[in-house]
Amino acid sequence: MPEKEKFYITTSIPYLNAPPHLGFALEALQADTLARYNRLSGKDVFFLSGADEHGAKVMRAAEAAGKTPKEFVDGLAEIFQDLLGKLNISNDDFIHTSDQKRHWPGAQLLWKKLAGSGDIYKSFYKGLYCVGHEAFVTEKDLKDGVCELHKKPPEAVEEENYFFKLTKYKETLKKKIESGELQILPDWRKTETLNMLEEIGDISFSRPSKDILWGVPVPGDTSQTMYVWCDALPNYITALGYGGEDGRFEKYWPADVHVIGKDIVKFHTIFWPAMLMSAGLLLPKTIFVHGFINVKGEKMSKSVGNVIDPFPLIEEYGAEAVRFYLAHEISTFSDSDYSPEHFESVYDGFLVNGLGNLLSRVAKMLSTFPAVIKPEESKLANYPLKKNLNFLASDAAKFAFEETTPASVVDGMLWPAYKKAMESYDISQAIKTVWIFLGRMDEYVEEYKPYKKLKSDPEGAKAVLWHLAYSLASCAWMMRPFLPDTAEKILKTLGADGKLDKGWSEFRVGEAAHLFPRLKK
Repeated sequence: MPEKEKFYITTSIPYLNAPPHLGFALEALQADTLARYNRLSGKDVFFLSGADEHGAKVMRAAEAAGKTPKEFVDGLAEIFQDLLGKLNISNDDFIHTSDQKRHWPGAQLLWKKLAGSGDIYKSFYKGLYCVGHEAFVTEKDLKDGVCELHKKPPEAVEEENYFFKLTKYKETLKKKIESGELQILPDWRKTETLNMLEEIGDISFSRPSKDILWGVPVPGDTSQTMYVWCDALPNYITALGYGGEDGRFEKYWPADVHVIGKDIVKFHTIFWPAMLMSAGLLLPKTIFVHGFINVKGEKMSKSVGNVIDPFPLIEEYGAEAVRFYLAHEISTFSDSDYSPEHFESVYDGFLVNGLGNLLSRVAKMLSTFPAVIKPEESKLANYPLKKNLNFLASDAAKFAFEETTPASVVDGMLWPAYKKAMESYDISQAIKTVWIFLGRMDEYVEEYKPYKKLKSDPEGAKAVLWHLAYSLASCAWMMRPFLPDTAEKILKTLGADGKLDKGWSEFRVGEAAHLFPRLKK
């Protein structure tokens, strides 16, 4: 058999100085959706998440908690992994940058490769250091002398560091970005990266060990600790056994998609590709940049203290509801606002009264018959959609569903529109496409009122119900990357579980699933 096409996708690795918030849940859900979609497409998927565990912030947070840095990050890493489990995230691995067996050797090997290319040198650095960012900043990055994100002034630092010759790779990197060899999504992040690239110089690559004991030592110089770029970013290759002999690195690298937040664009679109070029390694294919979840118009931030804890949401509404909200209501690439009232409204409207009610109605009518077998095409053609169904299938084009049968709409237009959105990584548009169609199915029920035909015209009722069941089963398949448990419940209810999409000829209803319980007011 031919070898499967590989698909390697990663989340960024969250910094372990505080528990996870809803923003990390968003990123995990986005990466999981793409991973599941590509598995359903028949690809050999490797999906990585992990934790960034070194640095000054961790040392200070651990000290404040009365723990060693290792105790501190181990406890937080367990919470992050618990969240991934509760959200049903299908990651294949979770890498720890404090792992001296799995991570350190590969990170130090990458340093040696950069040094071997003549791209590491030592020099003195004087600048402003933002502990919150774990990065040096300039005056123009501040507002009234304060970091806007972390609400604190940076620290003045003067020290001797190792530097990386980033400027050596600026022109080559620019060409790779402009040509699309390194794809940056959305497109405006590509423009943003090219603008940043014009102003960037060589970058500090280490910190004195006396200031940061908690980190990976610079190879051959224990007086220096590797800085975050060459410690955290290499997780994407160390998790694959870079430098080892198990073959995973050769099999899965380069990454097909790095899923990241907009606050770390520069590090992934400029620093990381330049490091890879210096080491003679292939560049990732796509950098997927999502926006922030805001609360009252302001970014959620551990430093500010306005974070939304995802665990209570999962406890109250269920993982599938949280997954739906993050996929459907949070724009794929732009910022979006969150409020508890909006979450509850979405839960009631789209899930309880929308999908849940539609499945319940269709299943109840279907259960009137032992089975609903596909009628003749001439019979099905008597029950077309009587109204156009318009929805935005991309930012540029509208698709119109002309008067036709629901099944032909699913096969001819809904599937291609869904696939187009998914393969352009527009997660929000893909799931909205499905839900708009589900809404049209409610209208279709009222157009032909199959509940009135059950006795007076059973053959007509069967034709309408077959259309509805076929459409629901198709939508369930399209939901699988987003709502895997819900999708399986729908298919099982319709007697379509385990069968290939678009291949149904019969529906046989068992016990109807109760998808989303109503909230207790």
